[in-house]
Amino acid sequence: EAVQEVQYLWGEFQKAIGSREATGEAIYSALFDAAPSIQSLFKTPRAVMSMRFMNGINQIINATHDPKGLKVIVETLAFQHLDLEVTIPRTIIFRDAIVDLIGVELGARLTNMAKEGLETVLNYVGGAYIFVRLKFSERLRVLQTSWASASKRNASLEDGEEEAGDGSE
Repeated sequence: EAVQEVQYLWGEFQKAIGSREATGEAIYSALFDAAPSIQSLFKTPRAVMSMRFMNGINQIINATHDPKGLKVIVETLAFQHLDLEVTIPRTIIFRDAIVDLIGVELGARLTNMAKEGLETVLNYVGGAYIFVRLKFSERLRVLQTSWASASKRNASLEDGEEEAGDGSE
């Protein structure tokens, strides 16, 4: 029932705003009004970032009825955010900015169940981002370092073969 409430709420929020682009822009503005300091983490142009916020949240909300599908979506998004230091305080800022924005737009239509459901979903997403960064970022660094070393060795071997080939001709 909470899943249906959250999905209904999200649909009503998008209708109230008017378009996907306007919804993305509203989310972008709410996030950076709530925490101007996090804006420096995002290098992408505003219009592109707005649509990414909209599309990501939309995917997440639409998958809440399918726990396995939701997990895949959230993990995929988490890997795309490995370069950002997602923290508990930033997750709370993000969550509260979105919930507050929806509350302002929908007023009394934001039921307690929908609000708590949305907060739970956004907490899950933030927690997953943190988990993936902590669990996998070190492994990825090891892979990058190993790949760089292997590439250097390979380049050195190729250079050596070219030099040997040049001297024997």
